[in-house]
Amino acid sequence: MASRSIHLGGCLCGAIRFEARAPASNPHTCSCKMCQRHTGCPTSVWVDFPKDAVSWTGPGGPPSVYRSSDYSSRAFCQVCGSTLGAIDDQPTIALLVGCFDKPGRSDLVPVAHSYTGSRPKWWGIKVHSK
Repeated sequence: MASRSIHLGGCLCGAIRFEARAPASNPHTCSCKMCQRHTGCPTSVWVDFPKDAVSWTGPGGPPSVYRSSDYSSRAFCQVCGSTLGAIDDQPTIALLVGCFDKPGRSDLVPVAHSYTGSRPKWWGIKVHSK
């Protein structure tokens, strides 16, 4: 199904919208200090797309960026401040799953977790039996 590999999303105010026309790759969570500060959360949920597969479709055009390392810039909406992801120097855009219109899609489920030692001791997934 061709539409299965089309992902839509955007920022809180709608100025920045995106369309990713490729299968999601490397869905993962990360608890490194940079991700924590970028998102304000103890863990971020990311998914990668080829840079040429992502189009910025909203009236605000592409997001603003902050150079966060020697290989990547963090992307955000200049209007509402929403964080959208990271635009790497390599041909990759990593988008935060919370920005997607349908974040519950099965191809966005994380398959790995980075920097587990940086997450707060209280962070964890509790399985409740029914």
